Amino acid sequence: MRFDTVTIKDIAKALNFSTSTVSRALRGSYEISEETKKIVLEYAEKINYRPNPVALSLKERRSRAIGVVVSEIANNFFSQAINGIESIAYNRGYHVIITQSHESEEREKVNVMHHASRSVDGLLISLSSGTVDLSYLKDLYEKGLPIVFFDRITDEINTHKVTANNYLGAFQATEHLIYQGFKKIAHLTSAPYLSITKERLQGYKEALEKHNIPFNEALVRHCNHGGMIADEVEEAVTSLFKSKTKPDAIFTAGDRITTVCFKILKDMKPKRDLGFAGFTNTKVGELFDPPMTVVRQPAFQIGQSATELLIQMIESKRPVTEFETKILDTELILRESSMKKEKE
Repeated sequence: MRFDTVTIKDIAKALNFSTSTVSRALRGSYEISEETKKIVLEYAEKINYRPNPVALSLKERRSRAIGVVVSEIANNFFSQAINGIESIAYNRGYHVIITQSHESEEREKVNVMHHASRSVDGLLISLSSGTVDLSYLKDLYEKGLPIVFFDRITDEINTHKVTANNYLGAFQATEHLIYQGFKKIAHLTSAPYLSITKERLQGYKEALEKHNIPFNEALVRHCNHGGMIADEVEEAVTSLFKSKTKPDAIFTAGDRITTVCFKILKDMKPKRDLGFAGFTNTKVGELFDPPMTVVRQPAFQIGQSATELLIQMIESKRPVTEFETKILDTELILRESSMKKEKE
């Protein structure tokens, strides 16, 4: 079945006007009389005429599309951030094309190059845990593709960035565990070169330092696939409890790592009471057993802010030379998993 669209030529033929007259009338040109505009607009509305988006994009040399690259759509944080992205893009007349890197540098590059080849107007990207070489992004950016980083950002490219206050979120969660009486707090986190990993590790370290607890490298584990591979998280958790310095609490620094780790601990059933807190935007933390203490990021707002900044770059009539890094506050939600149980 062929879908036939109504064109300006069809309107012109039906009204016995020239195509240029119809085109100008639809644009509201001062060259066309009000009476003619009224006739054309009323007829266009009657037959449900809509401008051809392909023709418009060719004329404006814009696709009205924004490319988005994230590690995983199923991740609680990214699904909420994407909702924020779409809420702004839709209202501004942009389509959103979403791709997943699955924490792979190679897949991320393929996705970005695909977006670029399809002539998206701009790119929103949260770097994969496997990404080390940013030269291809630098090249696209220098050639004029507007790029905004969100969540997992970089200092290598001078552009807008939006992220959460990862340092403070980690500091507050770690300090809370310390206040509960835990002293051997393990830290499970992502690949060491990610911005979120560095910031959260720093917050963890400085909370320990504030309370005169020596930092112990043996209590830190890196899950380089960000929790997407359950066996990697299980190996990290198991190795902690096999080590000489067994933890009495665990602080996890990633959405996927947090939920996977919590399930693994549930299955392991450690003998001693174990404190637990972690970064995650899951909406059902209170339904876990025990209810989970979480650091929640303003994912929706991060997506919105990043999109607003990108559209500003896209629509700017002059080269953008001043950029900002927005850091939005996290929220520590206290529940039973991080509370020290009273001895009977």
